[in-house]
Amino acid sequence: MRSVRDHLEENIMARLAARVDEERVFTKLYTEAARAAADASDARKRAGVTLGPLDGTIVSIKDLFDVAGEPTTAGSLMPRNAAPALRDAAIVGRLRQAGAVIIGKTNMTEFAFTAIGDNPHYGTPGNATDASRIPGGSSSGAGVSVGEGTCDIAIGSDTGGSVRIPASLNGVVGFKPTARRVPLTGAYPLSATLDSIGPLALSVAACAIADAAMAGEEPPALHVPLPLAGLRVGITRGVLFEDTESAITAAFDRSLRKIEQTGAHLAEISIDDLLADMRSATRRGSIAAMEGAEIHADWLATGALVPVDPHVSGPLSRAASIPTPVYIRAIRRRAALVAAMDERLASVDVLALPTTPVTAPTIVSIAKDAGLRDRTEGLLLRNTQVANQFDLCAISLPMPGMVRQAGLMLMARNGRDHHLLRIAAEVERLLGP
Repeated sequence: MRSVRDHLEENIMARLAARVDEERVFTKLYTEAARAAADASDARKRAGVTLGPLDGTIVSIKDLFDVAGEPTTAGSLMPRNAAPALRDAAIVGRLRQAGAVIIGKTNMTEFAFTAIGDNPHYGTPGNATDASRIPGGSSSGAGVSVGEGTCDIAIGSDTGGSVRIPASLNGVVGFKPTARRVPLTGAYPLSATLDSIGPLALSVAACAIADAAMAGEEPPALHVPLPLAGLRVGITRGVLFEDTESAITAAFDRSLRKIEQTGAHLAEISIDDLLADMRSATRRGSIAAMEGAEIHADWLATGALVPVDPHVSGPLSRAASIPTPVYIRAIRRRAALVAAMDERLASVDVLALPTTPVTAPTIVSIAKDAGLRDRTEGLLLRNTQVANQFDLCAISLPMPGMVRQAGLMLMARNGRDHHLLRIAAEVERLLGP
């Protein structure tokens, strides 16, 4: 059997070394530490010992997770001179304990705030399927690192779709767990209400293994078949299907037909009223922007000492001027809408919809056309943010037969993570690679 060290050196290190002067996917590499971890995993294997299914897996982590001894930069120049982290983030410690080989930190949009995936400070990673196109964000490097094969599993964060958007655009699997199942300790925050930590990988099984390690749980029994016959699949046709590219609609409909042919029950379910209520509740400012403005209040008040991406500083500055009662009312209204959504979804096992209604435009077109950028960002976030706003779990699976990649998203009620992963594994087997 091939050693972890050989996989690391031949498949990953050699590729990274060849582009060392043009690296945009990773912001930091742990070359020697990764080699030592790979050697330790190989030694355990020779001794007949294992730390579990993650042992020896090459993992990248988003540049917002603390690693002891270094400042956490979160895709920005501003924290470079901050005090170094005293300890690893909770999930980094759990990954290490599970035998993961952490290869490096991946690029991201500054402070995890935007969905395009560009970064003016560290460069923009080209999409894994076409380097001229955007990677999606905010976990941009995470999606590309998995798609291009410079890691086996990537760990990102998801506040409005930041795991699932790059998964969709790079043709990989991305899982957003129920918020707070995975501890946020040591992760640079954007929104305490909406933040969650999730994996990206080439398979549902790999995502499930990483998720279990980070959550401190046993992984779901994906090897035990879960028949799709009788599965109740809700289809939310309405505003979440508007302005969807025809190729995505066609791939989505093909996927649905395959699912229905197994004996699953497809049912139209409307949530447009709940979406409208949430839009009304957050009309003055999104929860992510309002909570992000509090996190960054000091530099917003005094002016940044170093440049900040205007696509980040602008919305945060506007949100900083929103009165506190507006935020409190939005949080209170959200709690009522979360309960209403949970009741609405009681009649189905999952909701199915396109992860993103658009495929990745070119980096150049986004840079040249502010209107295209704003429209694309709004569309990229539109479907995925529903899971964060309404406290659901969700997963994006690649849809087969597409020239440019986009995902099929399955969403389930709060706390139904393992059931969702089992359903996703069956759908993945049904749709094929």
